[in-house]
This record gives sequence, C-alpha cells and structure tokens, in this order.
Amino acid sequence: MAPDAVVELGQGESYELAAGFVEKEIQGGKYRMLAYNGSIPGPLIRVKQGAEVILNFRNNADLSSTVHSHGVRLDNAFDGVPGLTQEPVAPGGSFAYRVKFPDPGMYWYHPHLREDYAQEMGLYGNYLVVPADPDYWAPVNREIALFLDDILLTDGKLELSRTKVDHALMGRFGNVMLINGKTDYLLAARQGEVIRLYLTNAANARPFNFAIAGLALKLVGGDGGGYERDEWRDTVLVGPSERVIVEVFFAQPGIFALENITPGKTIRLGAVSVAAAPVPPARAKDFTRLKARPAVSRSMDPLRPYLAKSPDKRLRLSLELKGGMAAMPGMAQGGHVMPDGTSMGHTMGPSPDGIEWEDPDPEMNRGSSPESVLWKIIDEETGKENMAIDWRLKRGEPVVIRIFNDPASAHPMQHPIHFHGQRFLVAARDGMPEANLVWKDTVLVPTGRTVDIVLDTTNPGVWMAHCHISEHLEASMMFGFRVD
Repeated sequence: MAPDAVVELGQGESYELAAGFVEKEIQGGKYRMLAYNGSIPGPLIRVKQGAEVILNFRNNADLSSTVHSHGVRLDNAFDGVPGLTQEPVAPGGSFAYRVKFPDPGMYWYHPHLREDYAQEMGLYGNYLVVPADPDYWAPVNREIALFLDDILLTDGKLELSRTKVDHALMGRFGNVMLINGKTDYLLAARQGEVIRLYLTNAANARPFNFAIAGLALKLVGGDGGGYERDEWRDTVLVGPSERVIVEVFFAQPGIFALENITPGKTIRLGAVSVAAAPVPPARAKDFTRLKARPAVSRSMDPLRPYLAKSPDKRLRLSLELKGGMAAMPGMAQGGHVMPDGTSMGHTMGPSPDGIEWEDPDPEMNRGSSPESVLWKIIDEETGKENMAIDWRLKRGEPVVIRIFNDPASAHPMQHPIHFHGQRFLVAARDGMPEANLVWKDTVLVPTGRTVDIVLDTTNPGVWMAHCHISEHLEASMMFGFRVD
C-alpha cells in the first residue's frame, strides 16, 4: 500500500489495521522498521463528522501494542491506554476499536505502549474528519496531509531497543528529517492552486516551526478543527503530537522549500514543485479572504465564562535526577555536563523563546533512562506527582487548569501536554488572553512559561494526561483523571 493511501470509511464500516515489519530505505540505507498496513505513515483514514467505524487491529509485530486515537473524543473503552482502558495486545493478538468522530479536523493514531520505540519505528497514521457543514472550510483545489517527523541514525544505524528506554532526559531528537516518511518529499502542484495542508508532528521530541519559503501561510485550524477566524502567518509552530492546518496559494511556478525555521538554523524538509500549467477553478479570490467561523465560536460559548476565571487546578512541570546523574556537577542548576566532567551551564539549553530546538548534549542524553530521570507533573494543591494524582472531575463542569513549566528544574525544556478524551481551550499564556481560539488536545508549554487552559469535561471515563515527548512519558510524566 502506498504511503499516501487514503481509505474512505462510512458509518458502521470496518477496516483491518495491522502493525508489522517493513524494510524501508532512508538515505540509501535499508532499515527494518514497523508500519501500519505496510506503509509509513499508515493509511489516511477519511471519515465524515459524526461517523463511528470499527478498526480491527492485528499486532503482527514482536512487541505488545495498542492503538490510541489521538485527540478523538471516543468512548473510554477504546482509548488504547494499556493498564487503564485495556490490556496490551500481545504479538499475534487482535483488538476491535469502535472509534466515533464527533469533531471535524485532523487527528492521528499511534501506539500507547513503548511509544518511544514503536512510533519512532514508523507506527503512526492520520484520520481526516470531514465537517458535516460543507461551508466549514473555504474552497480549495486540494487537501494534503503532511506528517512532520525525524529519525536518529547513528553511523548509518537505527539504534532502538525493544527492552530499554534511552534519551529520557531530552527525548530522542532525530538527525534526519522526514515528511510522510521521506527524506526527499516533493509535492507536485500547478500554478494557481490553493492547497490545504494538514500538518501533524509525529516526532518523539522535536518541535517544528514550519514555513514555505517565500509564501504566506493562512492559519485556519489546529488540533480540534478550525480557528474562530483565519489569520496570516509566516511560520507555524507544531509541537510533538499537535496538528496545524494551513492554506497556501501557489501563484507562481517554481520550487518552494518546505522549511523548519529555528533561531539557530533553517532546515529544508522537502519542497513543492509548481508547474506553469494553471489549474481551474481559480481560488485566488477565496484565498485572500480571512474566513470567520461563527459555528466554532458558538461551540466555545459554554466555556467563555471560564476563560478569565482563577485556576481550579495548578500543575508544575519539573524533573528529578536519580543515581549518578544527580551527582553530576551543574545538573542541579539546569546545566549539562560534558563527557570530561565540565559543566556547560545553560548555554545550549532552551533559546529565549523557552524551546530547546535541538539536543544540546546527545551523548549524555543517549545514556539517560527512566532509572536516572524522573520527569514530574506536580499537583500544586496536594503535592501529589504523576500517577499519584487522582483528579475526579464532574461531567459538564469545565475545569480551569494552570500549567507552569518550572525553569529551575534540573533540565528546563518545553513540554507538550496532552489530555486524552477531552478537548480544551487555551485561555491565556503568561496571563495574556488568547485572542483567537481553537479547540485543542495538546499544548506546548515552553520553559518558564505559564499556560491556562479550560478543560471541556464532557466525555466520561478514566483518562490519562501526559507529556507527549515520548521518552518523557516513559519516564513517568503522566497522570490519570476521572470524569463522572
């Protein structure tokens, strides 16, 4: 099956989804990796808003697994969290997931067991949920899903262990960039096309600041569908597991680079080749308009009284180092230690925007594990940490949560915080109210920053919230909450 395969599913239809081994070529080398239905990324599953489908998952890999439908407000029993909503699916085993899609937009599926290994090996795919309202999005010529990813190759080898977690300190930053599993991704377009791009960050740790060289991006949507109104951007930030939806007008022929623009450098991810063969129908006039979505605003109205409310819950993100790593000089002050024992201080940590765009110390990071690193989500009211947190929330009563990323931790860096089963609004960042709202399921919290969210507690069940840097999840950065 081709990596860009699209599967259309209607109400009540079933689909066979299998995880198994594939041989994949990257930069001339061949690697044994994992894939859904033989492709990286897995098939794009396209459904209509309101539909419920059945995914018959078969595990043909050699590691137990589950399927988590990220951002989808489905029934709790099918959330795919081992030990919380189901038992792991052993190699050779199967599980039927009933997945309903109440919200439009772009979502994705991936394992929720040894995510650091399985997702890095290629197990990820998208859901595209078509809005029930045909006028929800502006008219475009095409829609394209782009997975932004990276992979770490060491001397031409893909070094991943089925039995041991590494890179627990900063997460696994790759050194080879991928779009839809390709190092040389090229999108063919025609002059005059307006294309809607659905971006998903499937990297274990890397944030992407996405741009198309020389072109304006119209930001139209995020994790859970459309923004209240469109806006123009030069770049869009996509943290691990987040989705961003943009529209782009290719007015002139030529080659346009897809880029990751960071404070230190610009990385070419791929390109769009625009042919001088104008395409009908002309969408230029539609593209110049910034669309408002009153229906999206109305869906948020029940939460508006809570946007300026004081927090009901306060979370602090921190880190405890254990064993020999805790004894390293400089680490307690948020520094890094070189192999010769000298401290690097903060010089290679987060940039002034609070984001660590690259791995500042690959050698030390590679040797860090959950035995030496304990990432923490701390409930400020009770002092409880990680899975000791036992929030019991009432269905239909929104909860204001303040998330503070402690810059005084042993290694300050950004954390993408993801809530399962619910959606939320970002009310404010560092006390500044958000001017343009979008439904979210994940929010990137930079070092030293505070983010206030309003959780829409409408989906009953026992759920998980966690950092979506995969290695941080393996290093305990998660907690459970119940909605009754």
